[in-house]
Parts: sequence; structure tokens; C-alpha cells
Amino acid sequence: MLIAGFPSDATATNCWVVAPADGEQCVVIDPGIGVRGRLDEVIAEHRLHPIAVLLTHGHLDHTFSVVPVCQARDVPAYIHPADRSQLADPWSGLGMPAGTPLFGALTFAEPDDVKELGDGEKISLAGLDFAVRHAPGHSAGSVVFSLSGDDDEPRLFSGDVLFAGSIGRVDLPGGSMAAMQTSLRQVIWPMDDATAVHPGHGPATTIARERATNPYLQGLA
Repeated sequence: MLIAGFPSDATATNCWVVAPADGEQCVVIDPGIGVRGRLDEVIAEHRLHPIAVLLTHGHLDHTFSVVPVCQARDVPAYIHPADRSQLADPWSGLGMPAGTPLFGALTFAEPDDVKELGDGEKISLAGLDFAVRHAPGHSAGSVVFSLSGDDDEPRLFSGDVLFAGSIGRVDLPGGSMAAMQTSLRQVIWPMDDATAVHPGHGPATTIARERATNPYLQGLA
């Protein structure tokens, strides 16, 4: 399996490109601010063919480039319905007045093709089987994507639910510490220790490491 990740320009939000191998179809996860050049380089380097964009949630730092990425390749974007409105109205997810300049952009819109994600849904894309879990707390529509490849090593694209040593903030509109704690307990804690975690910000980690060291996972057993 090929997993290539790189941080966005402005907010160091990880954009992930996932494919079975070089020369295959691929999925892009969370194309944030200023990622298009680097994303094109990764796609060309590995001779990939994007067929979908997956969004872990609706915050602008994860969705900023979703329209140009989708429109350039005529592919759909997948997002949970609770965060879908933020694609055209990112200010609502940030607690800012509508129309406030955001990274030089004043207008936002949905891609032409938006598909909504449901909790427990399984979606097959690019020869890969993603399992979707709704994990609110950072935002009302936050999800995580689980993936098992041919090597049988489980992987998790955790968005801003789980970081190495921390979790996403819960003080923005739609955020809730109580909901986050429930998501950590019901979605994250039961995962296999061997699961490799590819978060929305910061370095990769594992469920075993976070179970042992992340203060927000302590006492959840």
C-alpha cells in the first residue's frame, strides 16, 4: 500500500494520498490550504489517478482545496452531513462573521459532486475498503477512516479526533468535550494496538502508543 502525506502551507494540516500501489487509482484525504502544487507532484511521482476526496470534517484547514482538486479531476468529495454546510460557509465552523477574509478567499462553494458519509458505512474506492466511524467532538461531523490493506496492518486516518499525544480542540462551534470523550471511548479506545494512526496534524503514531501515553485516553478502559 502507498500512503504519502505532507503538511499544508498555512496550518500544517496533513493531506494524505492513499493507493494500493504506484500507478494505481488513489484517494486524497483532507486537501487543505496551498496543497495543490505538492499534491500534483505526489500524484505525478507515483503515477496515480485520483478518484475521490475524503474529508474527515468540515473545517477550512482541511477542506480549502477540495473544490479545485475535485473539479480538476471530476471526482466526488465525501463528508459527514453534519459538517457539509461548512463547504460553502466555512465561517460557521470557525465562529467568525460570514464574509471575513480567509487566506485571501472570499467565496466558497461545494464541489459539483458531494456524497454524505454515515456512521458504520463501508466505502470501496481505488481498490481500498474504508470503514467510516462518526466521531464528533472536534466538530459535529468529524469522522475517522479505518483501512486494512494487503499487509493486514490496520490504519486509521484520524483527522482532528486523535493526535500524537493530544486531541483536537473542542471550543469551536459544534465542538464538545463530552462528545469527544464519548468518541474516544467508543471509537478510538477499542481499536487494535497495532493500528497505525495518520492524524490531521503532526506526526504519525499508533493506538498502542496513544493508549499508553496520551493523557486524553487515560481512564477510558
